[in-house]
Amino acid sequence: MENPILVEVYRSGIIESFHRGAVCVVNENGEIVFELGDSNQICFPRSAMKFVQVLPLIELGGIKKFGFNREEIAIMCGSHNAEPLHLAAVRSILTKIGVDESTLGCGAQYPTDKKTANELVQTKTKPSAIHNNCSGKHAGMLALCLLMGESTSDYLNPNHPIQKLILRYVSEMYEYPIEKMTCALDGCTAPIYSIPVYNQAICFKNLVDPKSFSAKRQEACATLIQSISEFPFMVAGSKRYCTDMMEICAPQIIGKTGAEGVFCLSFTKQKLGVCIKIDDGKMLPQYNVAQALIEASGLFSKEELEPIHRYAEDELKNFNNLVTGTINVNSKLFENFREIFH
Repeated sequence: MENPILVEVYRSGIIESFHRGAVCVVNENGEIVFELGDSNQICFPRSAMKFVQVLPLIELGGIKKFGFNREEIAIMCGSHNAEPLHLAAVRSILTKIGVDESTLGCGAQYPTDKKTANELVQTKTKPSAIHNNCSGKHAGMLALCLLMGESTSDYLNPNHPIQKLILRYVSEMYEYPIEKMTCALDGCTAPIYSIPVYNQAICFKNLVDPKSFSAKRQEACATLIQSISEFPFMVAGSKRYCTDMMEICAPQIIGKTGAEGVFCLSFTKQKLGVCIKIDDGKMLPQYNVAQALIEASGLFSKEELEPIHRYAEDELKNFNNLVTGTINVNSKLFENFREIFH
């Protein structure tokens, strides 16, 4: 089945390119209440899995043991820009657990934030693992190692005890059997797992509706949601959709991007989980579709969403700052989405 065109790019009124993809929305009973394309499509959640990867540390008492604050929990969930506040939060985590930056196994990466990256270039400073957008997640994994009394030297090995524990949480939260998953390595070398679009939506429903899990799991999910809602800047950073969206919509709506065109959302009060997958793996279209869904829900006024409306529909400009075209979501596809909320 060919997935529908979700996002269209026009130049002088002529469609120049488009992006196909799948959208799956599930309710608290795990029923699909809105669907575009193939919800059984297999893909990797990539960084959208970070909300689950941090759950064992929270649930097993790591927050209390090491004295982590909500800002630090949020950056463990994030794909950050490596702006100064991000680096300070990651370093604070490492200090609290007594681990050196060199222990981070995510690899060196120039900061996603151009200003911070330029500062490194201007000072002839090489980027290190702390600048990697996933360094917060890795700091959390190292904390989990120490909490469990396990080695930090090989913590990214899929057979390491903490990765086996995380895999169990992944299977539970996504409601998908371990034996059906294929293990791969993310860009930061952490293990990730192949999961259908439908089950990725299920996970984000379970995050905001964990009633079928233990009291400790419910408390951990609540702590996670509160942390990213209070500190959305830590989840991404300046001029990033995850941050921009949650600064306006959280805690009613939380969301997380993943590489190769994945974006997952939770509508907390309605107990809905959403997964968006853009077939060609481009990143911008996932934000276009996520914003279109939020606007179609009717949960926020046009005025409230105006600061982030550009993610749903925006002008494209060339190097002379002249408008060359537009990028917009095929809004007709989402005309019936509001019915879910009434």
